[in-house]
Amino acid sequence: MLYNLLAPYADHFAAFNLFRYITFRTGGATVTALLVCFVFGPMVIRWLKSKQAHGQPIRTDGPESHLLTKKGTPTMGGLLILFGVAAGTLLWADLSNRYVWVVLLVTVGFGAVGFADDYLKLTRRSHKGVPGKYKLVAECAIALIATLWIMDITRDPLSTSLSIPFIKDALINLGWIFIPFGALVMVGASNAVNLTDGLDGLAIVPVMIAAGCFALISYLVGNAVFANYLQINSVPGTGELAVFCGALVGASLGFLWFNAPPAMVFMGDTGSLSVGGALGAISVVTKHEIVLAIIGGLFVLETVSVIVQVISFKTTGKRVFRMAPLHHHFEKKGWAEPTVVIRFWIIASILALAGLSSLKLR
Repeated sequence: MLYNLLAPYADHFAAFNLFRYITFRTGGATVTALLVCFVFGPMVIRWLKSKQAHGQPIRTDGPESHLLTKKGTPTMGGLLILFGVAAGTLLWADLSNRYVWVVLLVTVGFGAVGFADDYLKLTRRSHKGVPGKYKLVAECAIALIATLWIMDITRDPLSTSLSIPFIKDALINLGWIFIPFGALVMVGASNAVNLTDGLDGLAIVPVMIAAGCFALISYLVGNAVFANYLQINSVPGTGELAVFCGALVGASLGFLWFNAPPAMVFMGDTGSLSVGGALGAISVVTKHEIVLAIIGGLFVLETVSVIVQVISFKTTGKRVFRMAPLHHHFEKKGWAEPTVVIRFWIIASILALAGLSSLKLR
């Protein structure tokens, strides 16, 4: 909004020229989202506690310690992330950029699905919310609309193409298959973050790391000079998504303040589905879907652990892990919760560096 209001007057007021720079507005979005979380966080948490007398329902088949340490902690803290991201993006981004709106659509849409799921869990006093098939249908519908919108905005042949990292000029035109593929990326990323969100601070820091990486990727992909130098596909207009990513980093930092062990609030599906969907949408827009699987490799590992566990148990009756997702396996082995969380953060950082290396290694 500030860009649209003030940038046109930059020729008359030199100070307004700052609003023409994506880097400046990205910093502004980060700080804005952070301040929104800091200022409104305590009020939101008090309100959630007043509405949730018993806090988030805890799985009885999970680690025994959770029944004591996490009892009474409110959920739906993802609302705080959504407020921060929305405020930072709407205030600092170029609102005439359609990529900004499509990513906001996915973020808010998936957040609404997660909110419905959290609400039913609370009212039923059960860890089961919206039936999985209905939740999946809603997510797929939002993701399909977003993919079609992205294809309409993006120039050919990139609109239906998949870029291969580490290989120069590698572009595979998927044609109409790109529609379900793009939707799959968003839905998959959303649910992968959701599966990872099981310990205090575990999911939000890798999300913040991934958002920071995609802030850089969006900026470089949207800049023809940098894209040509790095030999990556340039997608005009995507640089504005760096502002959104900056807001997501700021909101994640602000949420972590209240989610750090011992957590005062959980993000719930409201937060995990929305931020995961946002990362998926950004990767589709910037043509870095495979790179997201590397940068967000921790989310992939958590998801694969669940898939392997289910397949193994259904086919052989045996479990590969003591409990899935993977972080619970290490808890069952006796690792303290902070140990699991910090070591997983380290893994997320290493994978992020590996993903970013794809920008230069061609």
